[in-house]
Amino acid sequence: MKAIQYLKAPFWIAALATGAKSFRDNPILGSEALNRRGLHSTRSQLAHSLAWNRRSRLAHLVPQADREAFDRDGYIRRDQFLPPDQFKRLRDAVLAHPAPAREMVQADTITRRIAVDAGFTAAVPEIKSLLSNAEWRGFNRYVGSFDQEPLTYIQTILSHVYDAPPDPQTAFHIDTFHPTVKSFYFLTDVALDEGPFVYVPGSHRLTPGRLAWEHDLSIRVARSEDRLSARGSFRATAPELARMGFAEPIPFAVPANTLVVADTNGFHARGLSARPSVRVEIWTFGRRNPFIPWTGLDLLSLPGLAEHRIPVMWQSLDFLNKYHLSGQPWKPVGTLKPQDPPPGRA
Repeated sequence: MKAIQYLKAPFWIAALATGAKSFRDNPILGSEALNRRGLHSTRSQLAHSLAWNRRSRLAHLVPQADREAFDRDGYIRRDQFLPPDQFKRLRDAVLAHPAPAREMVQADTITRRIAVDAGFTAAVPEIKSLLSNAEWRGFNRYVGSFDQEPLTYIQTILSHVYDAPPDPQTAFHIDTFHPTVKSFYFLTDVALDEGPFVYVPGSHRLTPGRLAWEHDLSIRVARSEDRLSARGSFRATAPELARMGFAEPIPFAVPANTLVVADTNGFHARGLSARPSVRVEIWTFGRRNPFIPWTGLDLLSLPGLAEHRIPVMWQSLDFLNKYHLSGQPWKPVGTLKPQDPPPGRA
């Protein structure tokens, strides 16, 4: 065992200069002694500093009012993002189109994703105008701090599918230690008691209270029974958020055609749902090595490559899972429309 650890040590060390975040899987990242001396805090502060520097070079992509709102709150919200007629055409086309889907089960909830890839955009051309929309592109790039094409999916949240506790996404958490972007363009109305996206305004910034909380947690989190925190997605309770000095969380109970673009290094959660509900959104995700100082030069964002990233990623994870080299929680469930019931539960 020690010989294997020695062989892995160079990779564990090299991971310090990447977005690696798991305290449990990397004993250097999870070292109590090193984190007591500030390893996690230093990585986080450096990543934040670089992100804000990159954002300063992408500021021209975002109107000043939206940029100021994001800098203050950690998210941009746009109601009635598209003209009503254009939105209706887009929504109707997306909801009517069956496509290969994957699902992940977490406690009582199913998350379904359909890749917006070359096949999808060919079958649903209405989505092309959204993906090329200057504000859509600018918001994702500024918040994510990279001139990078995000991964785009049609995402469906199906709550109360199983008789089980609430899914872990209902706990306030950060996705990782560095700034990153997710956007939610809601195709359906979201009620307050039907699992809205919830965000803690201002929590995308490393305030003294948050830095102290993260430093303390980093020292002991590798041994935590909370598997997701131990893997770098820190969970926080409402009293802990209050002690960090943050404002009350804001639930996005919003009508369809609302866009929310957020830095998910800020604390966020999925609100509890009082009943079985279905939420459908065009969902994007962008994450890159946080220690890269430049904004662009992302070859995978080039046309001809960008639209194939998700199928290749899924196939690669399937291959690794087949040989027990990596877990793959996203299971293929056949061809479905976004609002279809889960297979076998119609």
